[in-house]
Order: sequence, then structure tokens, then C-alpha cells
Amino acid sequence: MSSTEGRIRLDKLYDDLRFKRQWLSEKFPSVSNAPLVLLTPMIVLFAIFLVFPVIFTLVLAFFRYQGVSTDPLFVVNLGISYIVVPRVVDLQFVGLQNFERMLTDNVLHQALFNTVYLFAVLIPTMVIIPLTLAIALNSALIRFRNTFRSLLLIPTAANTIAYSVVFIAIVAEGGLADSLFVLLGIDPIAWLQNGFWSRNLIAFMSVWRWTGYNMIIFLAGLQTIPQSLYEAAEIDGATRLQKFRYVTVPQLKPVLLFIIVTSTISIFKKFAEPQILITSGAPLEETRTVVYYIYQVAFQNLELGYGSALTVLLVAIVTTMSLLQFRVAD
Repeated sequence: MSSTEGRIRLDKLYDDLRFKRQWLSEKFPSVSNAPLVLLTPMIVLFAIFLVFPVIFTLVLAFFRYQGVSTDPLFVVNLGISYIVVPRVVDLQFVGLQNFERMLTDNVLHQALFNTVYLFAVLIPTMVIIPLTLAIALNSALIRFRNTFRSLLLIPTAANTIAYSVVFIAIVAEGGLADSLFVLLGIDPIAWLQNGFWSRNLIAFMSVWRWTGYNMIIFLAGLQTIPQSLYEAAEIDGATRLQKFRYVTVPQLKPVLLFIIVTSTISIFKKFAEPQILITSGAPLEETRTVVYYIYQVAFQNLELGYGSALTVLLVAIVTTMSLLQFRVAD
């Protein structure tokens, strides 16, 4: 078979395929908005598992939960049969009583103080230490930079429960920390008996875990700063401190904002570390965070209405602080 005949057969095959595709396109109904159709399953799941719980939490904040109910919410008449949709929960409308209760709830006030204390300690620490490490490991003078980066990033992969238990074993009475203090001639610290030290232990564990993560983000930001800016500053006679103040910090503003906002959200969501410490014998009052108190109210005491109101308060606080941080960064 010559090359001309082979080309003719291929052209005929392509024509046949084109006509078959056109025929199939005419047989199947056309979809005017195919992306929306493909996204429909995700939208449905998003509405069921995220939108509905958020709306129900807002509604529940104005009610008092009184238990499970089997009373019908509404009935659907299908002619030959009925579909009864149960009420599921028995609620009593209380208006703003759940929010008024917050004003006199001393336990909530202490939990807010503990959380704000962690915020005040952790935000500067989780910015200064990672930024210092990032600047050091971005320098060409440091050998084995990649090794140090990897080692500092390892704690980020640790499971929260696992590393909390390890820390408790280290600071327990007669543990590794006590042995080290005795070796240095320092009196051991009662980490799990003293409220002040228990609260600071939560902060220390958070710094240990997230320093490497924030360092990598700062490092990525540092590597995007044009070297020409530093060269221009050197020509103008700027010192290292001046280059850091007038070149590095302004260029890192978006990265700083990201780390501060995400760290703020993470701090106000603290739950696992306080829970492990409390179950290990740490003082409840000094280590209980807002999220842990919401857990106690909603799931241990089954006060779902007040728990929902506390959740609304927490979201309002975090949203306000995040907006203020964005405003300050502008």
C-alpha cells in the first residue's frame, strides 16, 4: 500500500470519527452550565455539613435545649401515606438570656483571661523566634542549612495528643525536667500543680510545635525579597539594623499578617493541649480555655443553647481581632 493510499484511509477514518462524534452530540442533551452541574454534589455536601450547622448554631443561641423530642415538626401528605418529620430536639425560646448569662459567668471570664494570656505570650514569641531562625538559615554563611530547616520542621508533623503526652511525661514529678533542674542546682518546678506554670506549659508546647512552620513561611518570604533592594540600601550606607527595619520588615508585611492572623485563630481554638493537661492533674481554672469551656458546657452539661451562644461570642472575638489586624497592616 502506497503512502497516498494510507493517507486517504486515515482521512476517511478521521471523517468517520468526526461524524460519529457529531451524531452522539446531537443525541445527548446539551448542558448550558456544565461546571455548575459538576459542582452540585460538592455544593450539597457543603450546605449540609457546614452551612446548616452554622445557621443552626446561630438559631440555637437564642434557645434553651430541653432534650430530645419525638413530636412532629410537620407532616407531608402523599395521599396514600404520610411522612412525619420529627422535631428531633425540644427547644425553649429564651431570647438574649444566654448572652446575658455571659456577663455574670465567672468561669467564662477566667477562661477568656487564660486564652488572652496565651495570645499575649504566643503572638510575639511565634513571630520573633521563627523570624530570627529564618533570617539565620537564609544566610549563606550557615552550613547545612537544609538539614537545620528539616529538623526544625519535624515538630509540625507531630500529633497533638502524642506530643502533649510526651511533654507531660517530661515535666511530671521526678521526670526528665526535674532531673535536669537538679543537675543544674535549680529547684524543680511543679508544672502540673502550679496554675501559672501549667498555663505557660501550654504556651511552650505551642511554640515547640509551630516555630518550624512559621520559620518556613518567613523563609519563603525572605527569598522573594529582591537582592537589589539590599544592595541599594548598602550603597546609601544603611547598617544591618536599618536594612532589616526599612527593607526586610516592609517586604515581609503580607507574610507577617498571615502568620499573626492564623496564629490568633489557632490560639483561640486551643483545646487538645489544655484537655490533656487537665486530665493529667493540672489546675482546671488556670488552664481552661474558651473552647474547652464550650466543650464542657455543650457536651458535658448538655447546655447546647448556652454553648452555641459561647460559640457565637468566640467567633465574634476572633473575627474582630482578625479585622483589626488587617486594618493595622494597611
